[in-house]
Amino acid sequence: MSKTLERRAKLREDLILAAERSISAGGLAALKTRELAREIGCANGAVYNLVEDMDELVLLVGSRTLRRLDAALDEAESAGPPSPTEKLVRIAVAYCDFAAENLELWRALFEHRMTPGKPIPEWAVSEQMDLFRHIFQPLAALLPSRSAAELGVTARSLFSAVHGMVLLGLEQKLIAVPVEALRAEIAVIVRAMVKGLS
Repeated sequence: MSKTLERRAKLREDLILAAERSISAGGLAALKTRELAREIGCANGAVYNLVEDMDELVLLVGSRTLRRLDAALDEAESAGPPSPTEKLVRIAVAYCDFAAENLELWRALFEHRMTPGKPIPEWAVSEQMDLFRHIFQPLAALLPSRSAAELGVTARSLFSAVHGMVLLGLEQKLIAVPVEALRAEIAVIVRAMVKGLS
């Protein structure tokens, strides 16, 4: 790799890391091209030589967040009894913990909207969908008579229920729930849902 390409690759990585720090500190609203350029030591316009636009930059930060979430869910899956129900409970609680510990980066995954008319790139959709395997596999063991399509719908429904609890529980408003209580409630709801499904 030439020195120019090496420098560009390093600047691109620096930009993604700077954007990640910025989102982590102040959410998507804190992401400003001028400040990012100053932090990595390049001209404001040079940012768009490193990424296509802010959509791509946010998606690249999201990709890093999803990789860390994936690792946290992997760890939760293997951290206890192999029972599919208990795996689902551990995954759900780990999701809650990850959201609480990475609140702004986690929110950015769901709050970011692409520029009107611009689709989400296939690589980003694929990364998001791949995480459903954590829910799909235990559900397949619990519900062997269901087709892959049916399991896919059930996995998304279970995710939506847990995500909704986490989203509302972590809001800094009247409905906020202490994380310990939220974890316990998520475990109860997941067990109840699984019991109802099977």
